[in-house]
Amino acid sequence: MTALITLSHGSRHPRAKEGIRALTEAAAAELGVEWADAHLEFDTPGLAEAAAALDSPRAVVVPLLFTRAFHAKVDVPRHFDEARAHSDLVLAEPLGTGADIADVLHHRLRVDAPSAPHATLFPVGTSDAEQAANYRRLADDLARRAGIDVAVVPATGGDRRFVEKQTHVLPLFVTHGTLLNRIPAHLTASGPLTTDLAGVVAERYRAAVEKDA
Repeated sequence: MTALITLSHGSRHPRAKEGIRALTEAAAAELGVEWADAHLEFDTPGLAEAAAALDSPRAVVVPLLFTRAFHAKVDVPRHFDEARAHSDLVLAEPLGTGADIADVLHHRLRVDAPSAPHATLFPVGTSDAEQAANYRRLADDLARRAGIDVAVVPATGGDRRFVEKQTHVLPLFVTHGTLLNRIPAHLTASGPLTTDLAGVVAERYRAAVEKDA
C-alpha cells in the first residue's frame, strides 16, 4: 500500500495545521490509503519524520503549493532528497494553478457568493514574474467560468488595493494563515480552501503512482 503525505509550507497561524490535516485525511479517505501531514517550516513533523512514522513501505508526497517558485524549486527538492535517503518516496506534482484549481474556486464562489458582481483572487504573492502571470491566468479562467470580472490582489510583494468595493475575495490559500488578516473587513471573503482541495490532492497522488509504475 502506498501512503499519502502532504507537504505544506507551514504557518505560524494556530489553525493552519488543523486545516492541512483535515485536507490530507479527506484525500486519503478518497484514496483508501494511510496518510500523514508534513511541513517545510513552523509546523511539525518534517517530511523525513512523517515518512519514517508510516506503516506503509512507500508514500507519495504531494506538495501543497500553488506556484513553482522558491519553495517548489529549492525547499521541496531538498526536503524530499533528505527524506528519500531513508524512505521509499515518490514526489507528485504540486497543486499548481490549472483548470482543476479554477473549478475549486468556481465552486467556492457559487456557494459563498453566487450573486457577487465581481471577485478578487487573493494569493500569497510571489516575486517570480512567471508565477505571477499564472495567477492572472487562473483569474481569467475563473472569470470565464463565473461570467464576472476577477482581479488579482497578492497578499505580499505587490499591489494590495482592492479595486472593486463590491468584490468577493477568494483566498488562494490551502489553510488558515496570518496573511488572511490583510483582507479588508468591509469585504465579503471565503475561507481557505482546505478540504475543497481533496479531489485535487487525490488526483496528484494517482498521477504520481501511475507515472512511477
